[in-house]
Amino acid sequence: MGRIVAIDYGRKRTGLAATDTLQLIANGLTTVSSSKVVDYLLDYVAREPVDLFVVGDPRQMNNEPSENWKYVEAFVKHLNRKLPDIQTVYCDERFTSVMARRAMIDGGLKKKKRQDKNLVDEISAVLILQSYLESVKYNKI
Repeated sequence: MGRIVAIDYGRKRTGLAATDTLQLIANGLTTVSSSKVVDYLLDYVAREPVDLFVVGDPRQMNNEPSENWKYVEAFVKHLNRKLPDIQTVYCDERFTSVMARRAMIDGGLKKKKRQDKNLVDEISAVLILQSYLESVKYNKI
């Protein structure tokens, strides 16, 4: 089995997370500049087997697409052109940044470290991936 890679795409930075090869555990990979994320993923896929990309779906509370949707959609189209053999699915990303900050506080990180937006984006990607894994698990039952 290959890994599942989660992508929390933002206009400036993109958080990335991946599963283990058994697709059980979500781990943070890194945060990269959004202008370089496709190159990073091309390199990652060359080194690691990847079965699926899970991209954070930016929605508002009323379930309408957020203003960031057009950027995410353009990114996914570009990613699918570069890596057409890897399926891409969307996963609701509402509240992931808030939950990431909460996890950082609960984990005892100092205030300066909690202000690191790169870390917030990476943790958000982990939360998106964990949410996807749980939805797959519970839909199989």
